[in-house]
Amino acid sequence: MSISVVLGERHILHIPEGPIEYRVTGTGPTVVFLHGIIANGDVWRGVVADLAQDHRCITSDWPLGAHALVMHSGTDFSLPGIAAMVDGFLTAAGLDQVVLVANDTGGAVAQHVVADRPERIAGLVLTPCDAFDNFVPLPIRHLRLFGRTSWGLWALAQTLRWRWVQRLPIAFGLLTERAIPADIMCSYTAPLRERTGTRSNFAALVRAIDPRYTVDVAKRLRSFPRPVLLAWARERRRFFPLEHAHRLASLFPDAAVEVIEDSGPFVTEDQPTAVAHAIRRFVAKRLNRPEPARHPLSKQTEI
Repeated sequence: MSISVVLGERHILHIPEGPIEYRVTGTGPTVVFLHGIIANGDVWRGVVADLAQDHRCITSDWPLGAHALVMHSGTDFSLPGIAAMVDGFLTAAGLDQVVLVANDTGGAVAQHVVADRPERIAGLVLTPCDAFDNFVPLPIRHLRLFGRTSWGLWALAQTLRWRWVQRLPIAFGLLTERAIPADIMCSYTAPLRERTGTRSNFAALVRAIDPRYTVDVAKRLRSFPRPVLLAWARERRRFFPLEHAHRLASLFPDAAVEVIEDSGPFVTEDQPTAVAHAIRRFVAKRLNRPEPARHPLSKQTEI
């Protein structure tokens, strides 16, 4: 679960699938962040620290493997199912015309949100993420074998205690140019080690991984008429190839690509200021300024 104070005060919002932990900070146009697997809202801490000066930033811990709150039995953890959770969160929170910003697996979820449930989305920002048949990327496809059961995940999670394992290509090593701070890495990996419910949720998600979801949704992206920014890394290792950003941009009716230099796929870790500035320019120049929530989120939450 996320630990960064900069993300704001902790709240819990209940949706049909279960409780979602989230944090809010800043004022201005509302930006809602999605992260990927074995990560949480801490991925966005550097971006939020900058962007919250003039934007309302809502950063959730989605149930993707680094969360603390367990979802209900029978929850659909496929990409369309997680997209339904995102839409349910926006609806329950009374949020409308938000800017949706996503990375990694969260970017694949966001593609489903704008293709199937776009009504509450004013604009979309994708940083390097799963797309087309690249779900999940080759270096971490071992997750589809070892991550299908809670015991397999427990064994895998134990290895992530050590910094040298974290920097291996089959772990987090290809995702950043610089090592992720130890306390943040612990927030990403400890829930899988320590929480049975987290492992159970994540095993269900792993069993639902199928590239047909990212291939199929690409055919429907033309239906999203609002502005899109692809803030993508020119990374050396091709974890999320830059050509995928240009290919995605060609599918959306109104999209542009902005290249983030000197970064791995986790541009939010390597270049958070550049990402924040890209989002700020996008909102200012490409969008009619989104309205804030119709009523305070705190009325819908438990703290």
